[in-house]
Amino acid sequence: MNTGNLSRRQALGALAGSALARGAATPERPNILFIYTDDHSYRTISAWPEAYPWVRTPNIDKLAKQGVRFAATYNAAWCMPSRAVMLTGHHQFAVESMRMEGPYPGCVYEADKCPFWPKVFREKGYFTAQIGKWHTGTDTGYGRDWDFQLVWNRPKFTETSTHYYYDQPITYHGGKTEILKRYSTDQYTDWALDLIRGNGRPKEKPWYLWLCYGAVHGPYQPAERHKQELPGIDFDTPKDVFPPRPGKPDWAQKIAQWEKGPDGTPMSQGRTLTSWVRQYHQGVYAIDEGVGRLMAALEETGQRRNTLVIFTSDQGLAFGQHGFKGVKIAGYDANVRSPLIFSMPGTVPEGKTCDVPVSGVDIPPTIFRFAGLDLPWEMHGHDLTPLLKNPAAPWPHTMMMVATGQTFGSNTNNIPTGEKAMHGGVPWYVMIRDRHLKYIRPLIHDYEELYDLKTDPDELNNLAVKPEHQATLRRLRQKAIAELRRTKAGFVDRMPGVKEAHPAKA
Repeated sequence: MNTGNLSRRQALGALAGSALARGAATPERPNILFIYTDDHSYRTISAWPEAYPWVRTPNIDKLAKQGVRFAATYNAAWCMPSRAVMLTGHHQFAVESMRMEGPYPGCVYEADKCPFWPKVFREKGYFTAQIGKWHTGTDTGYGRDWDFQLVWNRPKFTETSTHYYYDQPITYHGGKTEILKRYSTDQYTDWALDLIRGNGRPKEKPWYLWLCYGAVHGPYQPAERHKQELPGIDFDTPKDVFPPRPGKPDWAQKIAQWEKGPDGTPMSQGRTLTSWVRQYHQGVYAIDEGVGRLMAALEETGQRRNTLVIFTSDQGLAFGQHGFKGVKIAGYDANVRSPLIFSMPGTVPEGKTCDVPVSGVDIPPTIFRFAGLDLPWEMHGHDLTPLLKNPAAPWPHTMMMVATGQTFGSNTNNIPTGEKAMHGGVPWYVMIRDRHLKYIRPLIHDYEELYDLKTDPDELNNLAVKPEHQATLRRLRQKAIAELRRTKAGFVDRMPGVKEAHPAKA
């Protein structure tokens, strides 16, 4: 804090205010700021080498330099299950009683069957807060899971389900609901800053804040101040934007969300792929600015070293890759791979990258370990603190992500057939990473997929249909089944058979 231009009385007052804001947090029982973005691909952050060369996110990059960046993270296949994973520590197939109901995206759950872990943090002395988008049941948990909540309850106000930027119905602490006219990402940041500075919370407790941004969710509307950014950008058109896609499953041949313009340029709704990608990346600017302001507030209030900061997204988003337009869901990196950063100076190493693939279910047990709390129930993931201490440490665990469409919990025990097993043109599936190898098993009768991401990062060459890779395919198939058994997936013994590769497919 710079007190050079303040009177002694003003300086003492400012320092006292910082002390109050710091509260009771310590490195052993830290504050936790969990920044959670929406449809936000790792490719949009310049700290990731896969980003386009014109991408600039200085504040998120700085956060990565102040902590550990995970190169490959898979939280879930779309918005709702990803949030359910973060609130329970369970894969989608074990989030019991969560279900879609009423007009989309309406959904409900029973709190006794589907407890959310912030309730445990409240009981153990944390002040819990959530700001921004809510997408897991009309019951937002205020007064049970959250002490403080300024929330856009998307499942309840379904008629405003597309209002990601303006005109959101915000519910204040479980009470009144008012329409927010301001650009939502900016307002969420201001509310979070107010809380960080000590307003609206007790000063004697450590705090946990889940801050849920929505700036890059479709239809990708940036703030007015950013609409002229990135003029003249260019990039290589994804190689498989148009079918056919040799070696890929039958369902993947049907993905055709772009049409060819007069010169072969991919077009959608009368606009080029480039214009869509530009607009999408423009939306990231407000998030990056928000991250910078949040970190500055932690520094100003003396809380930076006592606050664990986590940055990730619900999943990624594809633009052109494999024929998709602004779509998540599919198990390809372009669609679902998220950024992930952990930062806490003095506790987490700085400027490190961890190449171990991790899953969304790993984040809740890691948060519990940082808070010094025992897990309240068995979670599916693994505490990541060994990797945060040494990103090159041996890691014996299998990274798994499971997508079961819009179905949750024991309702997934019996896998449906036909269109009921599809979501957005993509079948239910199980995906694992074994270091640089990725295996995807569809839960319909179709071809499996196997990619070597070291030699084929764009996932164009499906090794599962190659005769010389059948031993590797069988090994990863068994690893996936073993992980499903470990996590007690009800459908593990009911999975449909897979198609055998034909020589013509190879």
